[in-house]
Amino acid sequence: MPKKVLLAEPRGFCAGVEMAIKALTWMVRVFEPPVYCYHQIVHNQWVVKAFEQVGVVFVENIDEVPEGAPVMLSAHGSSPEVVQGAGERAGVVIDAVCPLVTKVHHEVKRMAAQDFDIIYVGHEGHDEATGTVAVAPGAISLVQPEIGLAGFDPADSTKVALLAQTTLGLHEWQAVLEQAGQQYPDLWTARKSDLCYATTNRQEAVQQLADRADLILVVGSENSSNTQALVRVAEETGTAAYRIDAAGDIHPEWLTGARIVGLTAGASAPDHLVQEVIDRINPSDGFELFRVTDEEEYFPLPRQLRGFLTALQAAVEGGFTARKPGQPGLLENDRDWTATEALQLVWP
Repeated sequence: MPKKVLLAEPRGFCAGVEMAIKALTWMVRVFEPPVYCYHQIVHNQWVVKAFEQVGVVFVENIDEVPEGAPVMLSAHGSSPEVVQGAGERAGVVIDAVCPLVTKVHHEVKRMAAQDFDIIYVGHEGHDEATGTVAVAPGAISLVQPEIGLAGFDPADSTKVALLAQTTLGLHEWQAVLEQAGQQYPDLWTARKSDLCYATTNRQEAVQQLADRADLILVVGSENSSNTQALVRVAEETGTAAYRIDAAGDIHPEWLTGARIVGLTAGASAPDHLVQEVIDRINPSDGFELFRVTDEEEYFPLPRQLRGFLTALQAAVEGGFTARKPGQPGLLENDRDWTATEALQLVWP
């Protein structure tokens, strides 16, 4: 039986996920169901199921959205064609793309306009990678980190740019960065790393956690790139590591001989699932927070949603969006309202 659980801090929801979940919660509170969402709002099966139960329909093709229906675009970012198609057929379109992904999209546009050949390091088939490549398909080459630059042949070796999927593992990005830097001395990279601060922080926590733990458990869904990266980071230290969706996925034999269990969660995993894992393990000495850094990032609700709700708030005298005269409403208090609290409103 494990003696203690070391609980990584930070873990779980990042600022982009917080924003996206709260935004979709506003949608299902304001509009009659169904509300449509292009792709999973975030890559977590529990979150997706919670929204499905209150009338959200997740679609893989924007043409599946009925004419005039409200639609939200996922946090992973969408191609220009999807954004245009949503605007042409949906009644209300809210783009919940993470600002960090938007930054990469802007970089792709800028470098493509300057005739750079762009190396984009990412995982083929991932929603974020698909949307980013579609921003400038004629200028960008998707390079998978485990393969490297094999096959990449720029028209001008002095005009090569290197960008990344925000949820990559730091080691994955650095390996391609080193290879590209050696091959292309004039390589352009962003002044501020494309890698998500939350992804990097969680990976750093796992690296340090692995030095003290006999076993690492990572809560998160299989299609979550940053969750899978956490498992790989732990395994590279030589510590046994497993991804689980929930407490019920734990195999009893994993815990055999593990006195200290390290526990963390991917950036789209709800914290109540983490608490259920602690309860399932039931360590004799309880759990201890293992803090590496503090995160205070906050991303406001999407501009389109804030504009829509502000107009609705001003027009309606009662109901969910109205505020008391002279007092701040929910929009003004968005920074203090968490995605966990938002999910509690929609989960039956």
